Amino acid sequence: MRGLRARRRPMSALSSTRHRLRWLGAVGLGLAAFFALDTSAALAATPPMRASDWKSIKQVIAAQRAALIAGDGEKAFGYATPAIRAQFGDADIFMAMVQLEYSALLTARYTEFLEGAVIDGLIVQPLRLVDADNSVRVALYTMEKQKSGAWRISGCRIGPSTIQAAYWRTEWHPSVSAIAGDP
Repeated sequence: MRGLRARRRPMSALSSTRHRLRWLGAVGLGLAAFFALDTSAALAATPPMRASDWKSIKQVIAAQRAALIAGDGEKAFGYATPAIRAQFGDADIFMAMVQLEYSALLTARYTEFLEGAVIDGLIVQPLRLVDADNSVRVALYTMEKQKSGAWRISGCRIGPSTIQAAYWRTEWHPSVSAIAGDP
């Protein structure tokens, strides 16, 4: 046994690196295959989306936003998935996070639901937010259907929009009247 150990040559740095790369490559291929199967399973598990599903999703998002604006943390927290509720623990922590990180949901002067989509098995409902300064953002909600059939919010990301809100003048202006055909 000692003779075998003595004859074993130490790996050079290059050989050791190649060995690690081969090992990582094999692990990477295994993970890629696993995630490909997992993604295809998620796609197969995604229920076909009907108009009534999208309507229910929009109602949940609107109800949570209304509860957030009203300061009703318990109600707003109830629209989150069990995983989100477990992550934050209680409604007070959830509300503090919303006020700190998602203030655009609270301050938007105008909102509009955009067309929802199923992307890689995720159900995504965009909500356009226009703030008082006419800045436009989009909140991307991810949704999950619960065993009970109720839709719950599993996440939200807010990003900038590619459009700008138009400024609307409420007072009379001669050039606007001329365009509208008024004398």
